[in-house]
Amino acid sequence: MIEYVLGGALIVIAIVISVLVMLQKSKDKQLSGAIAGGMDNFLGGSKAEKNDKLFSTLTAIFSVVFAILVIVMYIMVG
Repeated sequence: MIEYVLGGALIVIAIVISVLVMLQKSKDKQLSGAIAGGMDNFLGGSKAEKNDKLFSTLTAIFSVVFAILVIVMYIMVG
C-alpha cells in the first residue's frame, strides 16, 4: 500500500518539477535577449528576477525530495 502512495507522490513531484523548469526564464541570451533585455530592466525586471529565483529554489527543493523518495522506494522494494 505504501508503495502506491510513494509512487503517486513521485509522479506528482515529477510533474511539479517539469512545470517549474518550464516556468524558469532561459539563461541563454541571444538575439531575443539583446532586443528584449533593455525592456526587461525598464519594465520591472526585478519582479521577473524574484520569480526566477523562487522557481529555481523550488526546483532544487522538489528535486532533493524526489531523489530521497526514489531512494526510499528503492530500499522498500529491493
